[in-house]
Amino acid sequence: MNTQTTTPSAGSLKPSQPTAVPTHIREFLAFKLGTEEYGIDILRVQEIRSYEEPTRMANAPAFVKGVINLRGVIVPILDLRMKFNLEQVNYDSFTVVIVLTIGTQVVGMVVDGVSDVITLAPEQLRPVPEFSSAVSSDHLLAIGSVGERMLILLDIEKLMTSAEMGLVSQSAH
Repeated sequence: MNTQTTTPSAGSLKPSQPTAVPTHIREFLAFKLGTEEYGIDILRVQEIRSYEEPTRMANAPAFVKGVINLRGVIVPILDLRMKFNLEQVNYDSFTVVIVLTIGTQVVGMVVDGVSDVITLAPEQLRPVPEFSSAVSSDHLLAIGSVGERMLILLDIEKLMTSAEMGLVSQSAH
């Protein structure tokens, strides 16, 4: 009988950490919003597309750019720069839409550009400091550090399913 396990030992966790930080190696898609670099779990990414003007929806919040038809699926397109109250963006050849699968919903998120997929080990992750920002700390996983680069790691599922994003089922109200 083999008694070896492949899970990390409980001793590898630091009980003195004030905020829980993911404790296993993960891959993140790095993208830019203004001057900041963010990361999201690569497993949520369905595809990356060039930006095309979506069809506007009446009475939608300003950060909801509209919808596109993606191979028969109507996909809402959100501009995170507008949602996070960043300066106005000029859509250019670097502007892309990251198409995400969140639960059973497909949603697109406009960003200024994507750079690469980054693999982060637990020792490269730092707890998010408490401060007031456009992004609720509930929607942040950690700060990832790769050399001189700092990535703000978003919990994209929590962000996209939050009530303020308006993507939750209206039948619950």
